[in-house]
Amino acid sequence: MKKLILLLSLIFFAVSISAQNVEYETKNNIQYYSASVNKSDKYINERCVLDIYYPKNKTNFATIVWFHGGGLTGGNKEIPEALKNKGFAIIGVNYRLSPKVKAAKCIEDAAAAIAWAFNNISNYGGDKSLIFVSGHSAGGYLAMMTGLDKKWLQKENIDANQIAGLIPFSGQCITHFEIRRENGIPEKQPTIDTFAPLYYVRADAPPLLLITGDRELEMLGRYEENAYMARMMKLVGHKQTKLYELDGYGHGMTEPGFPLLVNEVNRILKELKK
Repeated sequence: MKKLILLLSLIFFAVSISAQNVEYETKNNIQYYSASVNKSDKYINERCVLDIYYPKNKTNFATIVWFHGGGLTGGNKEIPEALKNKGFAIIGVNYRLSPKVKAAKCIEDAAAAIAWAFNNISNYGGDKSLIFVSGHSAGGYLAMMTGLDKKWLQKENIDANQIAGLIPFSGQCITHFEIRRENGIPEKQPTIDTFAPLYYVRADAPPLLLITGDRELEMLGRYEENAYMARMMKLVGHKQTKLYELDGYGHGMTEPGFPLLVNEVNRILKELKK
């Protein structure tokens, strides 16, 4: 037993030293549209920017693209503290907001930001085959729409199946309530149309980990939407769909969700190495 404890202690010490030896850098407000697009649209120029936090002295690292929440009408880019110092790059994305633009433009921006990651992460030392997409609430919705409806990334000449994993936090799986509002559909009228991730269930999608708060504490049936998404993905033959419900937590369930995101990224990285 003493030998086992000593061995575990040495392993923990080695891992700690390894983590301490990784240095990180943050670059802010990088425009992810082309110069010509930024020049042609003042709102894109000011809003469509991202921050990247990445390991400076490490190569071939994974990247998590993180979309903030806010109902597609508010919020700002963030690099969650809980995701720092884990060996990954984190990209926090701003996107245009309704009502200044139609909510569909948020999805368009999300796809452009993901494309930027694919096209540029190697310049920072990252591996473009290890890009994960995540986000909370509206950000979770954007992660699912860009990862499941392939047309958004096709516009950027990216195959959505290149995404290493989708990990939405409490995202709407039916049509987003802001898009329904634009079309005069009541908030509590469930809709599954071409702006619903559920419309695009498919067997060949990237691995999908759905995370929600407690079904009794979540907003507007959010757990049930995700449960239906998980069931339908499995029924169409998707082999890597999982659903986690965080008992005791409501819609703002990011803090207990972040370790699940980190574990899922590490799980997939381990699988890819086999």
